[in-house]
Amino acid sequence: MRVINTLQCLWSYFLSLLGVVRVHHLPTFVSVEPANYCQLRCPECPVGQRVHANNKAKHMPLEVFSSLLEQVGKTAHTMQFYFQGEPLLHPQLPPMIASAHAVGLYTIVSTNAQALTAELADALVRSGLNRIIVSIDGFAQDSYAAYRVGGSLGKALAGLRYLSEARQRHHAHICIELQVLRLQTNENEWQWIRRHYRELGATRLVFKTAQLYDYQHGHALMPSNPRYSRYRKTKEGTYRLHRSWIRRHWVNTPCYRLWSGCVITAEGEVLPCCYDKMGQYAFGSLSHNTLAALWHGEKANAFRLRVINHGNSIPICKECDH
Repeated sequence: MRVINTLQCLWSYFLSLLGVVRVHHLPTFVSVEPANYCQLRCPECPVGQRVHANNKAKHMPLEVFSSLLEQVGKTAHTMQFYFQGEPLLHPQLPPMIASAHAVGLYTIVSTNAQALTAELADALVRSGLNRIIVSIDGFAQDSYAAYRVGGSLGKALAGLRYLSEARQRHHAHICIELQVLRLQTNENEWQWIRRHYRELGATRLVFKTAQLYDYQHGHALMPSNPRYSRYRKTKEGTYRLHRSWIRRHWVNTPCYRLWSGCVITAEGEVLPCCYDKMGQYAFGSLSHNTLAALWHGEKANAFRLRVINHGNSIPICKECDH
């Protein structure tokens, strides 16, 4: 069923290139938000900056997760356990991952590792988790805390070590990915990180450009070399988002993610993608509908059609570099 669902997804996306919205498949991947809050105050994160002021700290209810898993377990190929909040703050995260793994889903977690104890690392490895992304954006406390405000570099590094030890102890094939944002505050450390990431316990290293919100007139976190930034300086002296050749010259190319996957928040809201951080374009709630009903529903298809016709004018799409 996964293969058939993926082929149906590709066909639906091909039709979208012709301006047709016809979606009969289910998402090929889902991003699940186990918890909608975080311990840190990262300057470019709505959760870290407490932009969602009216939202209370919530965990995704297990009954909502179980129902979702029943609906996508046979058709999706991947389940990501992260969106905006810190996933390790959900007390039942390892059993949730184990349930997804048991039905054959490729599972991924992304964490700041502040809550990653030796016991939790062991439970995550034993759950069958395929990949865990550990975000560390500086390897001195000052450079680390420049972005991960309120965080401890020591805790993050200890979390990496715990994961590596559990991986070896259980002879697991889990990918431990060290993810580093390219920032001006850590650019003098990039070469050191390349040489030493395996010694720190990671099996893979990924550098990632940073999404910045107030970038038009430059930003203190923007790397000195524009090659490593999402933003380029214009002739007028301001900055703009750097897009791929296709996005620049074929502006009506719809985003594949709207046809291939979606985000499920801790509250059970279904969002079109990870750039809808404020939930402005929600398709509806799983507490009142099935995922299929929302995914095939009027709101979802209207948004897809809007992206086809006016993608570059939609606020969340303007900030997207995909």
